[in-house]
Amino acid sequence: MILRATTPLIPDGDEARRWAEQELSDPVYRVTEPTFFDQAARAVWDFVRGLFGTEVSQDWGTVLAFVGAIAAAVLIVVAFLIWGRPRSTRRAPVAVGALFGDSEIRTAQELREEAASRADRGEWAEAIVLRFRALARSLAERGIVDTPPGATVHGFARAAARAFPARADDLESAAQAFDDVRYLRRPGTAELFARVASVDDAIAADRPVVVEELVA
Repeated sequence: MILRATTPLIPDGDEARRWAEQELSDPVYRVTEPTFFDQAARAVWDFVRGLFGTEVSQDWGTVLAFVGAIAAAVLIVVAFLIWGRPRSTRRAPVAVGALFGDSEIRTAQELREEAASRADRGEWAEAIVLRFRALARSLAERGIVDTPPGATVHGFARAAARAFPARADDLESAAQAFDDVRYLRRPGTAELFARVASVDDAIAADRPVVVEELVA
């Protein structure tokens, strides 16, 4: 009869420990262990959670509140330095669908260019009308004077004069030139065109006394 050596079913304490060490040395178990980065991330998370948790000490809470207040003040100062003080005034909407009774979608610059083209051809009446429209559209684009449907040239001139009081007479004279050639059918002249163009150029280079929502 041959007796075979077999592994005991119930090992003693030393044998059990040795089996456990051999089993855990298998690489498959090391794969599931947390890496250095996992441990570092967990440590950072525990630190942040500890700062903002309910267990923050009174001394640390005071320090954090003080640091937060300083950070908020610095952000406000930086915002003022970059963007300046918020403006409380509203800008007038730019009406591009109508201008003194006619549909007009062109910009002030486009109107000026067309007026110059008409003046080059000696079409003074058309050039005067276009240049005055350019003046009105320019102030609407700058948010200084609104020109809603139904606005008149003289109403516009009075509204613009509130922002540019030194140009009040020139604005009224330009409005009268527009009226003369547009509604009274009087012939336009190079002198009248130069008058309107000079007012437009001067106001384009000026700064308004008060920027507010002005309606012609």
